[in-house]
Amino acid sequence: MQTAELKFRRWMQSLIILFILFAGYIVVADRHAPLTTESRVQGYVIQIAPEVTGTVTDVQVSNNQAVKKGTPLFSIDTSRYTLAVKKAEVALKQAHEQESALYAKVSSGKAKVATTQASYNNARSEYQRVKKLARQKLVSASMLDNALANNSVALSNLHAAQQDLLSLQVQLGITPGESSMVHAAENALEQANLDLSHTQVNAPSDGIITNLQLEVGSTASTNMPLLTFIPTNSLWVTADFREKAIALMNEHSTALVTFDAFPGETFAFNIQSRDFGVAAAQQSPNGKLTAVETNNRWVRDAQRVRVNLSTDEPLPKQLFVGSRATVVIYPSSNPIWALLAKIQVSLVGMLHYIY
Repeated sequence: MQTAELKFRRWMQSLIILFILFAGYIVVADRHAPLTTESRVQGYVIQIAPEVTGTVTDVQVSNNQAVKKGTPLFSIDTSRYTLAVKKAEVALKQAHEQESALYAKVSSGKAKVATTQASYNNARSEYQRVKKLARQKLVSASMLDNALANNSVALSNLHAAQQDLLSLQVQLGITPGESSMVHAAENALEQANLDLSHTQVNAPSDGIITNLQLEVGSTASTNMPLLTFIPTNSLWVTADFREKAIALMNEHSTALVTFDAFPGETFAFNIQSRDFGVAAAQQSPNGKLTAVETNNRWVRDAQRVRVNLSTDEPLPKQLFVGSRATVVIYPSSNPIWALLAKIQVSLVGMLHYIY
């Protein structure tokens, strides 16, 4: 009995020592090689919305289809936009015709200026002669007044003709085709062609169409999302660590990631950035008093902060936005912590696979 009791006591002592060592390792490792299972694959989710309104006439992709940049996604009825282009083309033709008419008016205006200039020159000469004779008392005062009036009228006619000509020249611009009416018509035609081109919606980049619920006959409205698109080259990994766990994290730290979809397989990642805040601390000027946070627990929960991880290698195709992962960060210059970190993440990855 004493031997059995002694063995039991030794086993208990060994277990207690192992527990103490394990607890001590967890405390130390949480600073030098922190591990978290609160990690996910993130990606940009783009809502594809048309830039014109109309009826969807063709859906050229299927749900969860991988597409390349520029791949046609869906088409909108082009009838009204084709008519708008034709209407703009007619308006541009009319603008050129109006411009030609203005050039003809400019020629007429120049002739009118020349005529009024000649009339003014003649009236001024007549006035000068009559004025000279009036000084010698050879003509009556009424004749001098008539000569002055004719001179003033001729000058006014000349100024009016010059202003009319200037107004026509301003509308025309410097060279043919530079008039404001032609520019306006050209802009309207470009807009009509742009709207027509927007009736075909294409993929903005390489990616995947998911949660497809669009059917032929649906009404497309400007800037109203119709498709969900995820760029395949925009995936990254985010990991939420306790804030004390990343106190020693720096530019020399490296991350090992194991995904639930690939148990036992580890991937090397780089530390891209760390978020500089959390939503719990965000405040807005709402005119109210401070809401004080209360916690009845003796030991409050540790605050977690998000760390963003990136890699130069493309992520496996089996992963998707929201895939779960386990992440450990360690100093790349320390081979011991590198080995321990790899053992940690591999064990946790296998446990996730079993569970």
